[in-house]
Parts: sequence; structure tokens; C-alpha cells
Amino acid sequence: MQFTTTYISLAQQLDQKDELGSFRDRFVIANPDLIYLDGNSLGRLPKPTVDLMSDAVERQWGERLIQGWNDGWVHQPTQLGEKIAQLIGAQPEEVLVCETNSINLFKLAVAALRLRPDRTKIVSDEFNFPSDLYILQGIIDMLGNQHQLELMRSDDSVSITPQAIESLINQDTALVSLTHVAFKSAFMYDIPRVTELAHKAGAMMIWDLCHSVGAVPLHLNEWGVDLAVGCTYKYLNGGPGSPAFIYIRRELQKELVSPLWGWFAAQKPFDFDLDFTPADDISRFRVGSIPVISMLAIEPALDIFIEAGMEKLRRKSIQQTEYLIYLAEQWLYPLGFTMGSPRDPEKRGSHISIRHPEAYRIIRALIEPASPAVRVIPDFRAPDNIRMGIAPLYNTFTDIHRALTRIREIVVNKEYEKFSEERLAVT
Repeated sequence: MQFTTTYISLAQQLDQKDELGSFRDRFVIANPDLIYLDGNSLGRLPKPTVDLMSDAVERQWGERLIQGWNDGWVHQPTQLGEKIAQLIGAQPEEVLVCETNSINLFKLAVAALRLRPDRTKIVSDEFNFPSDLYILQGIIDMLGNQHQLELMRSDDSVSITPQAIESLINQDTALVSLTHVAFKSAFMYDIPRVTELAHKAGAMMIWDLCHSVGAVPLHLNEWGVDLAVGCTYKYLNGGPGSPAFIYIRRELQKELVSPLWGWFAAQKPFDFDLDFTPADDISRFRVGSIPVISMLAIEPALDIFIEAGMEKLRRKSIQQTEYLIYLAEQWLYPLGFTMGSPRDPEKRGSHISIRHPEAYRIIRALIEPASPAVRVIPDFRAPDNIRMGIAPLYNTFTDIHRALTRIREIVVNKEYEKFSEERLAVT
């Protein structure tokens, strides 16, 4: 889309035409003057979740007590999985909500490596979230250092070239483990192409969907994806630290064996057999009792996403990120900012990184302004990224205009110089 003016009136016109505009009212927005551009780290609270949490604590736990398990708690991992499956292009029985993203990656990666016992290479990239790399490094150590982790490198710190991908995946590769949308730059892999490369080499493929689920349409079955993991607290608005999910293609479920043989992974958990027999389906990747309250909080937002539709969300996301880039080009590039995300919308997710040597202090000034300045919450990613997550369900074009206006003010007026370069514990 071509934008022709930086006046706020254009943003207001785009908001008036927005086919998803009414969904903003489904979320708690306590302060309309707070511009929240961190939905890719923690999504806003859906209004239906408030009443549901009250019911979960007061009635389900307070009144029903242990009967709550038979009222439906025990089935939450698969029932929520069925709804997430609608967002990622999977069959209902291929998705399970359980544990954390790191634990789920551990389970799937170990299981996948055991299917390729004669291969010694694991391929990832330097864009991967460090926790994913730590998990892979820990697995290598646990398995006696029989594997090597090789990372694809970027020429520009923004994207990975097809040549870099092709150069590392070969007949020695047991596993390729990549994040679909890079957490810093928002670079987005071509899942079908990379998955096909892995399969042609005989390797297993795991995709981390944390920064793409709820932001871009996914078609895992159509793309032939083996395995995937993802979290629910970012774009999916499941709440702080809400449980993650795994995807296992149906044909692989009986072949894979989890390295964690937990109670709820057993074929008949309540027979209390002393010897483990894994479940026949994806439940074999469950471990122990679920965090019921956190699990229940996920569902309201999933219903909203299903109603809104991922194709509509993606169209708005592209339009909004293009608008953000347009304003940055007009206002911020002349002030020393550079682009930290791919310019092609087909190669990026729903967040935009802009780079500046004073990025950290600029963010401090955005978050802690002197009254009556507008308060903006993005986040900082080292070394110099101001990362702005666009959540189309509740972010408006006017939000984007006001945020970019505020960044320009901070730099022009050198307001960031009032803040220390010392980093807070969480950035």
C-alpha cells in the first residue's frame, strides 16, 4: 500500500475503515493514552478472561474442588490443542498444550534425534532465541557430545539467505531446528521450502512458532511439517507464562518417544501401573498434572482469533507494519535510525525493529516520560533494536502514528540523555 501523508488524519481514516476494529473492545485497555507495542512479548488481557478467571477460582476450585478434574480440567491439553490446530493448519489430534516452550523443544528434539541415530549434526541459526540454542546445547551434552550444533549466519543481521540454508543441511544432518519468525528482526523463513530441504537430506525438522502463531497464517499439514512448538502468551494473549504447545504430525506420533515418561503420558494413567506404557496418541508427550488456572486462561483469546480469522489478521498486520515503516522512513531515518527488519512484507512477521545507537535510552524515555507526554511501551533487544510488536486485534493505526511521533520528539529534544545506560533486569 502506498501512503501519501504523515498527517494523523490518514491514520484515523484507516482506523475507521478497519474491518477488525471492533475486536479492540474485546481487550482490557485501562489507559487509552498508553500505546502498547509489546504484544509480541505479552499480549493484552481479553475481557472474557477476567470473568473466566473469577469462575475458575471461586466456583471451579472453590466449590467443585477435586471434582473439577472430571468436570473438564483433565481434557484441557487436548481441547485447547484442537483450537490452536485451527490457527496453525493442523488436525485436531496433532496439537497438545503442555509445559513450557523450552521443555517441549527438549522433548521433541531428543525424540527426533533418536529417529536418526547414525547422524551427528544439528542445524540452527544465529537468529534463534537463545533458550532454544541452550536446550540444543544441553541435549548434546546429555547425549555424550556425539552431535555438533552448526549455526547459519546472516550477512546483514536482518535475514538469512537461501544459500546459507542450503550450505549446512546435508546427509550428516539429523535435525534442523529453527524459529519461523526471528525474535529480533522479524525475518520470516519460507517454511515449505526449508522443510523440503531438510526432508530431502533425510533430516527431521522442528519449527518454533512463538513469534508467528497468532500473527501469520500457518498451514503445517499442507507444508509437510514434522514437529513444532510454540507459546501462548505473546500474540495468543494467554497470560504471563501461560503454557506452551507442541505439534506432532499424526504419522509420527507412534514413532516418537518422549524422553520424559510422566504420569499423564501413560496409556492408562489411573491404572497406576508400575511399568510405563506410552499413550498411543500425542498424549504420550504429556508429563505431569497441568497448571489448571493458567491453562483455562488461554481459551478466551483463542476463540477471538478463530472468529477474526488469520487471513484478515495478516492483511491488517502487513498494512500496519508498512505504515510504521513509512513513518520511520519519513521521520526517523534522517535522525540516525536504520531498518532492522526485512523490507519485504512477505519475509517478515508482525513486529518491526528499528535500530539506533541510543536505542536503550530512547526506550526508557518512551516508557518513563515526563507528564503529559504520551507513554509508549515497545521493548529493547540488544544491541540496538527498538522492537515494536503489532497486534492487529487491538493496535490501531493511530497508535502507530502517536508512537512514531513520540520517538521523533525524544530524539529531536534529546530527552533520552536524562536516562542512564545501566540496563534494568528485564528489557
